[in-house]
Amino acid sequence: MNVRTKDNPGLGRYEVFADDELVGFADYRLRDDRISFTHTEVDRPYQGRGVAGTLVRDALDSARDSGLSVLPFCSYVSAYIERHPDYLPLVPEAERSRFGLA
Repeated sequence: MNVRTKDNPGLGRYEVFADDELVGFADYRLRDDRISFTHTEVDRPYQGRGVAGTLVRDALDSARDSGLSVLPFCSYVSAYIERHPDYLPLVPEAERSRFGLA
């Protein structure tokens, strides 16, 4: 399975494709130098196959490359950051406890 992600700023979301079929997305709101992830969803047949992880990793890498701070309102994004602490610096230190991040 070929998985790729794409930012769709017109819809305010990162989209994930499996073999060119849209199978999920991560909604966001962009304001100034902050991106707030609000919801992540992957179609049931693709859950548990690493698709959501690829989507969130690519979205967080894009935020980092763009110099954006991240507010992980989406529980999946917050849990991903907790499991991958190299992304923790993207979340402003003063906001981390709000999302259960150390």
